[in-house]
Amino acid sequence: MYSRGGDLNDETERDTQSGELQEDLDDLEPQDSNGSALPVVDDETGSNNPSMRFSKACLKNVFSVFLIFIYLLLMAVAVFLAYQTITDFREKLKHPVMSVRYKKVDRFEAPGIALYPGKAQLLSCKHHYHDHIPPLVNPGQLGEVQCLTDRINYTDPYTNHTMKQALIVKGPTDVRKRELIFLQFHQNETEQDFSAIGYLLFFSYQEFSDSPDKAQFMKDTESSYSIWTFSGGFRTWVKMSLVKTSEKDGGESVEFRQESSVVKYSDQRPDSEKGNELFFVVFEWRDPFIQEVRDIITANPWNTIASLCGVFLALFKAADFAKLSVKWMIKIRKRHLKRNPREMNQVT
Repeated sequence: MYSRGGDLNDETERDTQSGELQEDLDDLEPQDSNGSALPVVDDETGSNNPSMRFSKACLKNVFSVFLIFIYLLLMAVAVFLAYQTITDFREKLKHPVMSVRYKKVDRFEAPGIALYPGKAQLLSCKHHYHDHIPPLVNPGQLGEVQCLTDRINYTDPYTNHTMKQALIVKGPTDVRKRELIFLQFHQNETEQDFSAIGYLLFFSYQEFSDSPDKAQFMKDTESSYSIWTFSGGFRTWVKMSLVKTSEKDGGESVEFRQESSVVKYSDQRPDSEKGNELFFVVFEWRDPFIQEVRDIITANPWNTIASLCGVFLALFKAADFAKLSVKWMIKIRKRHLKRNPREMNQVT
């Protein structure tokens, strides 16, 4: 029993000694019979040629540098895309896109029509429907005034010392029935070479009627709207349309756009009455649509943020890969420097 345990101990000691001897042999460099070191065989290439190992290490370094250059180029492109995205977003904020929407209505709010007849006299004012105007009866004579009118005197907003007299007429409202207003003026002989009556359209007759200072209201209105004219001896048909524009400060401005057609009046009065010049004008809504114009900012901050996140993610990935490539190059360089003394020993 005791002899069997002693044999086991002897075998264990022999195994330990053989393992230590094998490690010592691994640490020693291979030598020939004369005691000189044998050439070391490269594990990767299987060759003991130093020039081949050097060329392969150089190729790896060049390839690593090329990869780093490619990723630096990609990083530059990503930075440029981020800058371009931010620039486009700022430009879209500065230059919004105009949006136009048409709103259909059955009735418009009654507009105000300011006429500046001067020496001309209003003969008649009537409402008609469905684009039909009956034949004139006793043209040049006083007729019926069915329109709601008002006269106002105010100071010219551009000269501040000239008084102006305006005839304010309540405009048509029922666009579904194509309501229109037909006005007739006459003027005695004048020394002017050209004769015309000016008119001005503003948004709401009710605002004028409710204004406590109508003179100041008309003064402000004239400075905000344009004045148009119609000539004597013709029938001028004015078709109005309304444009509402939303301002940047949240307000809203109203503008009238108009189309006018002119037809010559066939004067059949006696020659003694032709000295009084006649003026005819018709006001009507062109269509039942209100044009609403507003500025829309097309820049979407969420799209910009998503683009920037993608760009920065690409930057971080590229930087991480470049860092790993540099570490790999340093590792290859250290391995190459460790092999240099062995190659020098082989040469010597």
